[in-house]
Amino acid sequence: MQNVFEVLAYSPPGWGGALLRGLLNTVQIALGAYLLGLLIGLFGAFGKIYGGPVLRWSLEIYTTLIRAVPELVLILLLYYAGADFLNFLLESMGFERIDINPLVAGIYVIGFVQGAYSTEVFRGAFYAVPTGQIEAAKAIGMSSWKCHTRVVIPAMIPFAISGLANLWLIATKETALLAVVGFSELALVTKQATGSTKAYLPLYLAAAGLYLSVTLASNVIFGAVERYYRRGQPVQG
Repeated sequence: MQNVFEVLAYSPPGWGGALLRGLLNTVQIALGAYLLGLLIGLFGAFGKIYGGPVLRWSLEIYTTLIRAVPELVLILLLYYAGADFLNFLLESMGFERIDINPLVAGIYVIGFVQGAYSTEVFRGAFYAVPTGQIEAAKAIGMSSWKCHTRVVIPAMIPFAISGLANLWLIATKETALLAVVGFSELALVTKQATGSTKAYLPLYLAAAGLYLSVTLASNVIFGAVERYYRRGQPVQG
């Protein structure tokens, strides 16, 4: 079996650098999709809580369908059907068809999926906030906007952070599914490298190590965020 350092450093076309570029693409997509999912989830949660019957039912259908259908099916459906629908709209308005940037498409697809899960995380966190805090904010004359931005959302974060941390790690792994549509993230680059070198074990171990490094760094960051938002709260035994 080839030495792992030889494979990564010297085998053409320099697979160590290729894996790192694949990791960069993975992190870019995961971060963009995660932020998009948070935005969708926050509006989705408040829509379910405060919205009218039509909005609540629409959001319920969205979250139910997304959580029920496998991610791979959703990625194939949203990637191809979404691109076709966008080009159909452009052509109907007299514009030419466009080729969608794979990075943007990956962020949109995974972010749309993440949004359904984020909606439920935020909704559950909202109901965990003591109602007395909200009533106190209203009693001192806070507007609804100030009440939510200064009281509700900061109070929600400690209850949501564990679920949001899990969603981030899921987003980094879901990027591997984009290999089926040809986007060069870490999983696809590793597959190409093993096909070229036949050094399956060292290359897949290297890819696993890169995914693990993202997880460990993420745990440190989310741990710091959780400690910040839980400051002053009783320590759980």
